Amino acid sequence: MNEEEIFQQIGPQGITAMCAAFYRKVPTDDILGPMYPKDDLTGAEERLRDFLLFRLGADTTYTEKRGHPRLRMRHAPFEINFRARDRWVKLMDESMEEAGIPSETATTLHTFFAQVADFLRNVPEEEGRFKI
Repeated sequence: MNEEEIFQQIGPQGITAMCAAFYRKVPTDDILGPMYPKDDLTGAEERLRDFLLFRLGADTTYTEKRGHPRLRMRHAPFEINFRARDRWVKLMDESMEEAGIPSETATTLHTFFAQVADFLRNVPEEEGRFKI
């Protein structure tokens, strides 16, 4: 399933619903909550929605407002380790389910979100992570 098919399947309404569901979860999340500015959650939600509309639907709002996505640069101030990466993907999965994203589309988006989240990881593997 490609971006055009995803966008045809869920449209801007699905993306908006998914992002809204995600940002309802962030403030109370023990890992991600502290990473997000409490006074700009609405802005963060808007930026994610605009980015996904750009990436999946070729909407130009994101680039008109912010230019090239430069995701690594924009996320560099945040310590994104394995736990943060995994939690972000988990909350996105839950948000897709809550937003009623069809199963096949959610599977494709999960893969995309996991790849992006791993790409943004900027903290090396924690020492002793696999110790028992």
